Amino acid sequence: MANQVAAMCDQLMKAVNVMMDAESSQIYRLEALKFCEEFKESNSLCVPCGLQLANKAQPAVVRHFGLQVLEHVIKFRWNNMQQQEKLHLKECAMQLLLDGTHSILEEESHIKDVLSRIIVEMIKREWPQHWPHMLKEMEDLTSQGEAQTELVMLILLRLAEDVITFQTLPTQRRRDIQQTLTQNMENIFGFMIAVLKVKVEDYLNVRKHAHCRVAVATLNTLAGYIDWVSLVHITAGNCHLLEILCLLMAEPELQLEAVECLLIALSRKGKLEERKPFMLLFDDTAICYIQAAAQAVEVVERRYIFLKRLCQVLCALGGQLCQLVGSDVDVEVPANLGKYMEALLAFTTHSSQFLKSSTLPTWGALFRHETLSKDPKKMLPLVWSLAPQTGFPSRNDSPSCEYSRVDFDSDEDFNSFFNSFRAQQGEVLRIACRAVPLEAFQIAAEWLQFQITSPIDTGDATSTTGGLCSLLSPSVVQWDAMTVFMECVVSQIFKTLEEEKLPIDQSMELLQAVLNYDTKDPLILSCVLTNVSALFPFVIHRPHFLPQVLSKLFQAITFELDQEIKVTVKNVRRHASSAIIKICRDYPQFILVGILFASEATLTHMEKCCLMEALVLISNQFKDFAKQKAFLDELMESVVADWTSEEMRHVLWDPVALLSFVGADQMADDQSKDADRASLNRGRLSFCLYAMLGVVKRARWPADLEEAKAGGFVVGCTPTGAPIYRNPCTAQFLLLLPNLLALVRTHNSLFLPENTARLSEDFCRAHDVMDAEKSMVLVSLTRVRLFLRQLVVSCPPDYYETVLCPLLGPVFGYMMQRLNVKWQVINQRTSMNQESQVTQEMLEEQLVRLLTRELLDLLSKSLRHIELFTAGHFWFDLFLFVCSKLAVIEEEMMDSTQTPSTAQPTEELTELGKCLMKHENIYMSLLTLSFTSLSWKDATNCHRTASMVCWTLLRQVAPVTWFYTSVLRGLQVHGQHEVCNSTLSLLAMLIYENLRPRYVELHAVMMQIPNINVEALDQFDHRLLDPNAQKVGDKKRKDQFKKLIAGTVGKALCQQFRKEVHIRNLPSLFKKPKPEKEVLSSEDLGLTALFSPNADAL
Repeated sequence: MANQVAAMCDQLMKAVNVMMDAESSQIYRLEALKFCEEFKESNSLCVPCGLQLANKAQPAVVRHFGLQVLEHVIKFRWNNMQQQEKLHLKECAMQLLLDGTHSILEEESHIKDVLSRIIVEMIKREWPQHWPHMLKEMEDLTSQGEAQTELVMLILLRLAEDVITFQTLPTQRRRDIQQTLTQNMENIFGFMIAVLKVKVEDYLNVRKHAHCRVAVATLNTLAGYIDWVSLVHITAGNCHLLEILCLLMAEPELQLEAVECLLIALSRKGKLEERKPFMLLFDDTAICYIQAAAQAVEVVERRYIFLKRLCQVLCALGGQLCQLVGSDVDVEVPANLGKYMEALLAFTTHSSQFLKSSTLPTWGALFRHETLSKDPKKMLPLVWSLAPQTGFPSRNDSPSCEYSRVDFDSDEDFNSFFNSFRAQQGEVLRIACRAVPLEAFQIAAEWLQFQITSPIDTGDATSTTGGLCSLLSPSVVQWDAMTVFMECVVSQIFKTLEEEKLPIDQSMELLQAVLNYDTKDPLILSCVLTNVSALFPFVIHRPHFLPQVLSKLFQAITFELDQEIKVTVKNVRRHASSAIIKICRDYPQFILVGILFASEATLTHMEKCCLMEALVLISNQFKDFAKQKAFLDELMESVVADWTSEEMRHVLWDPVALLSFVGADQMADDQSKDADRASLNRGRLSFCLYAMLGVVKRARWPADLEEAKAGGFVVGCTPTGAPIYRNPCTAQFLLLLPNLLALVRTHNSLFLPENTARLSEDFCRAHDVMDAEKSMVLVSLTRVRLFLRQLVVSCPPDYYETVLCPLLGPVFGYMMQRLNVKWQVINQRTSMNQESQVTQEMLEEQLVRLLTRELLDLLSKSLRHIELFTAGHFWFDLFLFVCSKLAVIEEEMMDSTQTPSTAQPTEELTELGKCLMKHENIYMSLLTLSFTSLSWKDATNCHRTASMVCWTLLRQVAPVTWFYTSVLRGLQVHGQHEVCNSTLSLLAMLIYENLRPRYVELHAVMMQIPNINVEALDQFDHRLLDPNAQKVGDKKRKDQFKKLIAGTVGKALCQQFRKEVHIRNLPSLFKKPKPEKEVLSSEDLGLTALFSPNADAL
């Protein structure tokens, strides 16, 4: 046999070398792999060959393969091995632990890993019942040297990961091992802490790296246990373990692992009483070590990671402090709270923007805490210093830049992070301002005055921006930060102070200085406008400032520069227009209708639309229907005339004419007269659309019912007594609506082949999805627009039969056919495509998925009482507002569309659902769509439809075989997802239990399920059909049915070809038997006295 083993080992070594040799051909490598895999699966020499190949005299790749063979034997053959063979393999594996590896610094990490896996696989199958002294054997091994101690720590760590973290064992085995670990945890923890102390002391004395390696392994193992063991073990000995971890933060080689252990411990939840010992970390020793470790500025990767973890530790400690102080647990404010604040402050003022942002939630929690909140006045200058946006990875103008290059891949990533960081800053600042509003306003005022008096510093942007600032210019950065600060302060001062305490005089002086400040730099001017808008609430107390404010804003609306810097100039003008709209929206009663297009020739169409919106907002204050309607008629007169003209009708109703009108069928030539005409035409079209949107969005009736009645806005009441309103712009919009609907239809027809062929070469990709839109669809877009949703939500019940039924039936049928074809294409795709094609396919699949969800959500809303939200953009927004504002709608219905409901959907059909059910063709379309969608590859849609729609529809229907098969087909596609599995199984059981008595053919469907237990099915049917049969509980019935249909449940692709690992249960662990009592021989229970005729016997 020895010769056979040697020969086979020789062949295996050659095969391994072929596989690992970069020079080997693909054919030889595959043949070698096949030979090795077949050997592991079926050869009887696996154990002796594996042991021989694992000898430390062999090369590392050969040893690793030998150990893998042994691991494979344990995982897949253990149940078929004789006891003697198991014992032999276990002894050999323990011998490998003892002397089968090189020294700790020489041995390869992957050899240590696979050797620890071998031991853990045996532990999972034998401990504790058949290997009761395993822990003692592991402890004894640590006395043999550093290499053995490290291996023991790896074994303990992997055991905890498999049993607790990943739970890769059957339930009974996992329970046995976890219970035994828990029972021995005091000894295990004591053992690990003892090893840690010894190895750390050895390392500090002689500075040998071997001792350090063992200490690191021990810390990593502790981290795997600290997350789940009882807090008693972590805080034992007056938090001795946590004290050790704090001390180790002073050692560069151990500090990262130590701080990660500390972070896991302080992040634990549990009873407050058990977490009380964490307050010992506020003692002098621990807090001083933490404080000292926080003082670091060098950008070294390991050191920087340590600083991040230490920052998290301080934040977690602050979280524990906030929960414990002021609770039922008797915990006083720590005497060293000031030192803790200094340590946290060191991270808040660190050059790394990431570290700064990490501390802000903790500051917020401290400021909110009733007991711990210190004087926020001290924090305001600190938040002030955080505000400037510096640290872009591509630049070198700040110490933050070097850290940002570690944290962020690009300036875009940093910018995205900083936006959320600034939102956190604003939240913390608002909390502080609520406590000291006047002091905060004083700081904001001083900062604004400083910016006004400071010269503009363009930085290095002069050469590229014509002497003006760029977004990264020092002055813009400071102005931007100050503006954010000012907005936060003013928003809180009006919420906090009473009117008589407002700093009105000081704010008016400040506003006057801002209004007098003159700059031609667009970016600075934009910040100035924001400050004007922020300070405007003070103007209502000094109305004589209003003309100056409006004058400043109108100057900005017509702002121009000699240089061709179009984007920044447009932004300023748009900013000013938005500011006017905001003022008119928030203070309409304060603004008189005096806004005129004095410089109309200099305004763009968008700016005119914004000013029209402002006028509409002001007109709402007329509170007189006739007067407001006359005003809106005059305001929209030119728009109505242009939009309803014969020329515009010809353009809007004909795709060819529309393409020519906007210049899409011509080459883009800025010098040609046709290009100028097309540009003007596009401006006309967009002006009309945005003007309509602005008027419809802003025109409304008074919120007060009495004012609405007095103004002529109420025209009657519904049968339930709710008022019926009319909108002052309804008549106008009804004139505009036909051409608007025509434009929607014409726009959709532009995607037809004959119309896309008419696009010129410059516009041939006009229908393509832009890269930014692709990213949004693939990463962040969660919904797509469906106009019918708002129509369904807003349509009065009286119009269900005449409007919605004729519309929804064909739409659902058509969409089901289109989507079914799309999903069939998606299901048949393979991955053998180029990267660009894969991206396009991902984009198409995501859009199909979003559209499917939107359509089925609409179906759910139509049938059941489920509240859904809406979104809108461009001219579809017109329809959303038309449906919700211009139609004569009951007030109750309006409220229902705006207030989301959190109630669970009921089984009862909505009124619309009942109306749809009356039409057989619509009903069948809804049924087919719902059940067909279960097998489309979208687990979220499957779960929602199965749980909310399918049974609601099916309970009304007669033919059920196809629908039941569709549910089982859905299980085949989505059964690997636990949520979908549960929902579909429940739906299948509902169908079977309720309809099986009437439809015998359902039994035939069940018989087609692979590997179904016919006897169990007959028993289930018997209990279902026989009224005299013994009934079982719901849970047991569900479990029985799930077992019946288990053959239909599909597996995920990653699981389909995976070889199953089977771990047998061992005999149950010993439990103390309950004491038995002889009822007849027991003492008197007092029952005889209960029935005694003598009352005294009681």
